[in-house]
Amino acid sequence: MRYSRMLLPTLKESPSDADVISQKLMIRAGMIRKVAAGVYNLLPMGLRAVRKVEAIVREEMNRAGAQEVSMPMVIPAELWQESGRWDEYGKELLRIKDRHDREFCLGPTHEEVITDLVRREVRSYKDLPLNLYQIQSKFRDEIRPRFGLMRGREFVMKDAYSFHATAESLDAEYENMYNAYTRIFERCGLDFRAVEAETGSIGGRFSHEFTVLAESGEDAVATCTGCSYAANVERAEIREPALSAPSAGSAIERVSTPGKKTIEEVSAFLKAGTDKLIKTLIYETDKGLIAALVRGDSQINEFKLRNASGSSFVKLAEEDAVRKTTGAPVGFAGPVKLNIPIYADFNVRGMFDAITGANENDAHLLHVNASRDFRATYADIRNAAQGDKCPRCAGVFEIKRGIEVGHVFKLGTKYSEAMGANFLDEAGKEQVVIMGCYGIGIGRTAAASIEQNHDEAGIIWPKPLAPFDCEVLPVNVKDDETRKTSEALYEVLKKEMEVLLDDRDERAGVKFKDADLIGIPVRVTIGERNLKQGLVEIKERKTGEVKLVKVEEAALEVKKLLQS
Repeated sequence: MRYSRMLLPTLKESPSDADVISQKLMIRAGMIRKVAAGVYNLLPMGLRAVRKVEAIVREEMNRAGAQEVSMPMVIPAELWQESGRWDEYGKELLRIKDRHDREFCLGPTHEEVITDLVRREVRSYKDLPLNLYQIQSKFRDEIRPRFGLMRGREFVMKDAYSFHATAESLDAEYENMYNAYTRIFERCGLDFRAVEAETGSIGGRFSHEFTVLAESGEDAVATCTGCSYAANVERAEIREPALSAPSAGSAIERVSTPGKKTIEEVSAFLKAGTDKLIKTLIYETDKGLIAALVRGDSQINEFKLRNASGSSFVKLAEEDAVRKTTGAPVGFAGPVKLNIPIYADFNVRGMFDAITGANENDAHLLHVNASRDFRATYADIRNAAQGDKCPRCAGVFEIKRGIEVGHVFKLGTKYSEAMGANFLDEAGKEQVVIMGCYGIGIGRTAAASIEQNHDEAGIIWPKPLAPFDCEVLPVNVKDDETRKTSEALYEVLKKEMEVLLDDRDERAGVKFKDADLIGIPVRVTIGERNLKQGLVEIKERKTGEVKLVKVEEAALEVKKLLQS
């Protein structure tokens, strides 16, 4: 491809409304342009990169035995009403009406559509297992779309759905998809982790997120220093600490803390570290009110609290309920003489000489001893933090930032049962189909690779995702020998790879800056001075390594670099 024929409008400066590096660089490199909030045009250079991701995903899904289908983006409301998600999903679901006043939505995900297809076509256990996937645009009406392709409203996703007669069959396919995803992200040249995760609004009983490690990531990931265990901090299990011998400590003392409600305010007022405070929060559950305790420097994990308390839901209690239960406004609750069930994190169990709310306005208690002054059910109910102990080995957690690019779920029968997707087993008895769900953000993967691979000059594409393999850059196209040599090398290279020829009549400095910005892996620079010695310059974008080679050896050297 000739640069002069491409729509490749590079920019010197980042737009003021760009938030993260991938968004800034994709705009500057002429890859995307904003149409509306969270909605983008993909320009030729950006589309080429996204297509590279698509190709790898498609190859590995086909290799894993999945079959590609295409489903509509516009979905009738009836299907979502059957599953129960029409009212549950919220404002992210963009609802529309056709000319006959019938309700539809733009699909943010396709569990309902695929379940409807399978319930119509699958009759027998002999038709199972089945794995169907598509690569298609989705729409989620995010309240705050941002970060370019990382969190847009319209985006391209690969979503796959598997259908099974038995739980064992689902387990086998889950492992198959897990392995396929591992191959996909390895082939994309990304540094990633598969981490245990919560299933969120899609539902299901077990899931893994595939997370690209990058400082700009929205997700916090706990990775063990001693083994392969990794999980989202909201999901990560924490090894129960050894219990030290209880200490009697001093008698409880009430102190006045006027207007000091937050952990930070109380800590500063009493000149004590936040780890000396016990945070007490009152929650409403389907079983009534409960109290949750964690150390002041920790964050309560509501998923873990729900499981520990055996509740179907937990949510922070309203101000009136807190006053009625504790006798004080929010901010002054404490476990001493609290007459509701108490669930405390393991890191509270050994605390003594601690500080808690006094269950009265503007007051706290000093010298509280967990083993002496209140009774609680102890469990892991907090988010993992740096230095916490791994549940699988003697290692500890490191907390890293990550970008979710893929997610695999064991859905079970959430959708098939609600929508009547059944089959006849070997005995002729009707059974509910068991489902799995497997998604990859296509554009998000391309953007995440930029978050992980860039420098101050621009993008450094991993070779498998690069829009072009090589760029041929003649320094001065008006020089006959430079132009002829560049054209000849371009013709040789494009027979074996994808090549961009920068045939623009521009200053060398402009060309070099644009080359670094768009980040093609290998650049061949052809200049008059080197040509006089029969040489051209080859530069590898990732390492910055530069070498001079003979003109006739340039093509072979480029191939070697791309294969290394």
